[in-house]
Amino acid sequence: MAKKESISRTFIVATLLCLVCGVFVAAAAVQLKPLQEANAVMNLQRNVLMAADRFDPSTDVADQWGTVEERYVDLATGRFVDAPEEGYDLDKILKNADQYTVIERSNDAAGIGRRENIVKVYVFNNANGIERIVLPMRGKGLWSTMWGFMALENDFNTVAGFTFYEHGETPGLGGEVDNPRWKAQWPGKTVYDVDGELQLTVTKAGQADSSTGYEIDGLSGATLTTNGIDGTVQYWMGENGYRAFLENLKAGDA
Repeated sequence: MAKKESISRTFIVATLLCLVCGVFVAAAAVQLKPLQEANAVMNLQRNVLMAADRFDPSTDVADQWGTVEERYVDLATGRFVDAPEEGYDLDKILKNADQYTVIERSNDAAGIGRRENIVKVYVFNNANGIERIVLPMRGKGLWSTMWGFMALENDFNTVAGFTFYEHGETPGLGGEVDNPRWKAQWPGKTVYDVDGELQLTVTKAGQADSSTGYEIDGLSGATLTTNGIDGTVQYWMGENGYRAFLENLKAGDA
């Protein structure tokens, strides 16, 4: 009898400990969530600035962000639109069938399945208008969806910078997308040729022809990640992505 009571007592104590620990963990998660969200926003902002080559590590990101204009683009028309009244939450947008477009598999070079109808872009202005514009893009790598930005100069055809701010690729292989030496290839590359055809390409490692002005050398030992980066570029800079918008910008009609 005493043995049964001991077992019951142990079980009750263990259960109470689990409940108490669960309460503490839940409370900590609730308290940490705002901090985590703020850090995610700061990371995104830092990477926008980095893509545009406007990041100063000696200055607070929040202070630098004051130079950035957030604008919204309807990809169907290729023109700027007003900010959504309900705010802009991409996670919610991609769950609302009225706010995204399903991508046919044959056209889905990025491997993302669906694409938001309205995109938030980031504009750096000067006295003459747009100086640089940063375009968000994402695509499937080997292990993850890679989230990043491409910045363009004010001819809307020359790459100013490129970066991924979130991915789960293999460190030392596909994870080399974070390597500054690899990212240094992008500035100065041309996206479209004189006929407006998309030419910017990410090749297999060691196969880029630097003389063309269109080719980025892929990642050594990371063919599938390289293919994913190229697919991301092909989709987002193509006719189902930003192409119409960039043509309108060039014509002064966005």
